Amino acid sequence: MSVEQIITDKLSQAFTPLHLEVINESNRHHVPPNSETHFKVVVVSDKFSEQRLLARHRLVNQALADELANGVHALSINVYTEAEWQALDEVPKTPNCKG
Repeated sequence: MSVEQIITDKLSQAFTPLHLEVINESNRHHVPPNSETHFKVVVVSDKFSEQRLLARHRLVNQALADELANGVHALSINVYTEAEWQALDEVPKTPNCKG
């Protein structure tokens, strides 16, 4: 199973998201072709209600602890409640790799 699919499955199980995107951004970095080392996740879940941003990030990091310890080098986390998601114009873009 791909790392992208594992991340998708774990986030789906942990947060029962209303919206979930797992984007492999490894190709934007200086890594071998077909790498799975840099990801961006967008998670919209009611489980983030009354959670501050740092607590939300900690929950995502906790859900993906094994992947972060074993090959995932970078994780861009974008987490929202349903109301925040509906009010959002667009998800912040990931900056270009400087390495």
